[in-house]
Amino acid sequence: MNTSFWKAGHAPTLFAAFLYFDLSFMVWYLLGPLAVQIASDLQLTTQQRALMVATPILSGAVLRFLMGLLADRWSPKSAGLCGQVVVIGTLIGAWTLGIHSLHQALLLGVLLGMAGASFAVALPLASQWYPAQHQGKAMGIAGAGNSGTVFAALFAPALAAAFGWQNVFGFALLPLLLVLAAFALLARNAPERPAPKAVGDYLKALADRDSWWFMFFYSVTFGGFLGLASTLPGYFHDQYSLDPVKAGYYTAACVFAGSLMRPLGGALADRVGGIRSLLLMYTVASVCIAAVGFHLPSAVAALSLFVVAMLSLGAGNGAVFQLVPQRFRHSIGVMTGLIGMAGGIGGFCLTAGLGAIKQSSGDYQLGLWLFASLGVLAWFGLHNVKQRWRTTWGSAAVTAARV
Repeated sequence: MNTSFWKAGHAPTLFAAFLYFDLSFMVWYLLGPLAVQIASDLQLTTQQRALMVATPILSGAVLRFLMGLLADRWSPKSAGLCGQVVVIGTLIGAWTLGIHSLHQALLLGVLLGMAGASFAVALPLASQWYPAQHQGKAMGIAGAGNSGTVFAALFAPALAAAFGWQNVFGFALLPLLLVLAAFALLARNAPERPAPKAVGDYLKALADRDSWWFMFFYSVTFGGFLGLASTLPGYFHDQYSLDPVKAGYYTAACVFAGSLMRPLGGALADRVGGIRSLLLMYTVASVCIAAVGFHLPSAVAALSLFVVAMLSLGAGNGAVFQLVPQRFRHSIGVMTGLIGMAGGIGGFCLTAGLGAIKQSSGDYQLGLWLFASLGVLAWFGLHNVKQRWRTTWGSAAVTAARV
């Protein structure tokens, strides 16, 4: 990464956006690593457990639209501060009052969705500081906040085993309060921000067929990353009888791989092109997920394939958002909200779907193969539109980057 990148934007804001996104993702994902322990105490079925884990994903997807609107009309920093206050208040309530039923767990999941909505704040906050030739790197670094899922997978099950899973909500407050202070001090809105969009602009964006393509592509990459990250603790426990702590370590390895590759995927897309890199990522992810759908005798073999799949999905996340600012430079807040919402819906469908299939069939096989087939469908869809993109806005973006 050359020095021109660091001189092109505002590094403290980029760092603040990453921290905010990172800790928000940690909290948004928190029910996933705790799912086995919560389900045991509340006596939940596999499908109920999956619904509990999927609820914050769906809530976050819907709230991303709202947060995208607020970031566009107020400012990314103001929207981010409001969102963090809501999440901190939610955790205080869960820690002090406790969670004693499935309905209370689902309500907690709905409120934690505000943490998932941080996506619609962090990415515009960072993106608006950087020119087209550095969008992949800037969006990749800010979006690497996906790594917050690693902290949750690593530490939440062990803390729950030692202190009880309800107290994990209290532990999570400590880093959140520190990041709230850092975000307030370091983050700055870009001096040249797009004019606020009306609600009708969101409907207008949905009339553009490219919006739907981007939403679909991200629902596979990010939805796949988040859906697998949320499902894997239960998968390793159900399929290979791993205890919650060990299942958390296995999951952490997978989500670390996907989080690490998001900024690298953005940088790779800057170098070789977002379309080309995304086609490769869909290929690798689909093959690995299809392979792990077979009854592998070893948890290590399944882990290896999941790691490679998550590497590809994480890189695909970076590649998608290398392309988004090129196509929607003047409506990045709108499109970040819409595309992020689609990614969250994809994650919800994958998590809830895998749980329902496991409950009804006793196995995850069919669900994994269906997801792999979506990756194949995304590959053909991208291949079909690439020529039109390269000869219209794609060529214009390359010309602008060279000026």
